[in-house]
Amino acid sequence: MTELPSRRLLLVHAHPDDESINNGATMAKYVAEGAHVTLVTCTLGERGEVIPPELGHLSGAALGAYRRGELEAALGELGVTDVRLLGGAGRYGDSGMMGLPDNDDPACFWQADLDEAAGHLVDVMLEVRPQVVVAYDDNGGYGHPDHIQAHRVAMRAVELAAARGHRVAKVYWNRMPRSVVEDAFTRLADDLSGLPFGKSADIADLPGVVADERVTTAVDGSAYAAAKAAAMRAHATQITVAGEYFALSNDQAQPLFTTEYYELAHGHAEPGESDLFAGVEVAS
Repeated sequence: MTELPSRRLLLVHAHPDDESINNGATMAKYVAEGAHVTLVTCTLGERGEVIPPELGHLSGAALGAYRRGELEAALGELGVTDVRLLGGAGRYGDSGMMGLPDNDDPACFWQADLDEAAGHLVDVMLEVRPQVVVAYDDNGGYGHPDHIQAHRVAMRAVELAAARGHRVAKVYWNRMPRSVVEDAFTRLADDLSGLPFGKSADIADLPGVVADERVTTAVDGSAYAAAKAAAMRAHATQITVAGEYFALSNDQAQPLFTTEYYELAHGHAEPGESDLFAGVEVAS
């Protein structure tokens, strides 16, 4: 295997599009700086709602295949070349929203055996040997079963990888500081009349919004704003982008953030961190 760069970042996401919304600027920044960035996507989002009417016929496996193509296009915009589908393409199906009968499908990710799924992720970790892992919190950011399961799998894989000789130095959860979100929504209220969206989203519905003091790390990705927006546009079945804002299938506008925020869940945080690798020993 070709020797990897000294800094290695691994991100775990539930569906195609989650990576670009949450971490698009972060991934583009670290790729541009020479780090090795690995994305592990747990499902192909086969139960996602489709925005463009001309693509409304897509569902199930056909939608999953289409979204896989969107994922590849999005990562091309970000410069990420190492993407893995957990356990291989189609191994785990989209579980749908919490409380739906879809959650009971034996083939869905929500029903996956935790150690088996984590084992697939451990295989990637032992190959790439990331110092830093980015995942969701224990509520998956907003309670989606696939996001919750992605959190469980990521955290379990970190434990299992350590038992097999690779210790991840830092684990971060995706976050948004409440004051930043509130300021952005104040600006959105002034801009909404000029946007092609029905209304503004509710701050309470946004994933990962927490009190400012819980945020340990802010990664300034403003230099990669165009790349993040392009990556989000590539997920056209799921996202509509308009300037500094975007909407999902609910047609509710929300800000497109290019500084991305994190809470350290494992490891040591440097004061006022702006680098996910701060304080990490990066020798191979």
